[in-house]
Amino acid sequence: MGEDAAPRMKLAVPWGHIAAKLWGSRQGPPVLCLHGWLDNANSFDRLIPLLPKDFHYVAMDFGGHGLSSHYSPGLPYYQQNFVIEVQRVVAALKWNRFSIMGHSFGEYTLHLGGQGYSCTFPEMVDKLILLDRHFPLLLTEPTESENLLTYKRRMIEHTLQIEASQKPQRVLSPEEMLQGFLKNNSHVGEECARLLLQRGTTQVATGLVLSRDRRITLPEYSIDFISRDLLVPFIRKLQAHILVIKAMQGFYNVRRENDADKAALNLVKDILKSVLKEWFQYTEVPGNHYIHMNQPQHVAGIIGSFLKSSTPNQL
Repeated sequence: MGEDAAPRMKLAVPWGHIAAKLWGSRQGPPVLCLHGWLDNANSFDRLIPLLPKDFHYVAMDFGGHGLSSHYSPGLPYYQQNFVIEVQRVVAALKWNRFSIMGHSFGEYTLHLGGQGYSCTFPEMVDKLILLDRHFPLLLTEPTESENLLTYKRRMIEHTLQIEASQKPQRVLSPEEMLQGFLKNNSHVGEECARLLLQRGTTQVATGLVLSRDRRITLPEYSIDFISRDLLVPFIRKLQAHILVIKAMQGFYNVRRENDADKAALNLVKDILKSVLKEWFQYTEVPGNHYIHMNQPQHVAGIIGSFLKSSTPNQL
């Protein structure tokens, strides 16, 4: 699906390796870039070249995505594991403090629940940039508690079903792969789709196969729950300056059944603003969930200014 000119890196982990790609100055302040659910590090190919050149950008593929190794058989893809992956990368790179830029599911490694990286390692994270963030679903009603159990069961059953299946992966021509991707991802433009498929497919004798782990294909892997009682204490743990960029035609409801319902977004946003005050910045831009790929110029200036700005405790 084309060539990739950005320098690559592989970091050894117990189940194989974590793949990443690099931009910018190795001597500059580090920024870890985290892709969305079922995407890969190429998610940032069109945005990072528009950002300040004096930063060191590292975009990693989560396990089971892109060029990173799949988890070993029997090891589930829990969100906590993705948080551990971030710490593995940070430790390997010997970073003491860095910024994180995450899109959609990629931000669950820094989400506002107890498993979030920025709450668990608050002293490590200087700035958070959240691109069309899926905020966690608040367990404020009995129906959400019931949903939590339903999703957990569905994930377990799906994982076991995939492990037991002997069904081979579908082999498609490059054009068939592209058209199928566009059909299932109508909010992604063709150029962006080619970028994601470039790193998300593997060439075999008769065509292409998707390289991601089939165990992670359920959307339930991108859904997170947290009780409202825990939300504020976890937010208070943060030591980072936060920028939330919300796409006006992006996702508001992570489950998508009531995607126009902004109630959960507004509630979490109000809590963030109340607790973090000048440490929290929120802006809306025209575009859809893949604004950082489809129209990176709409967000590059905002992100660049934020990266170069002094955090409140540095003023």
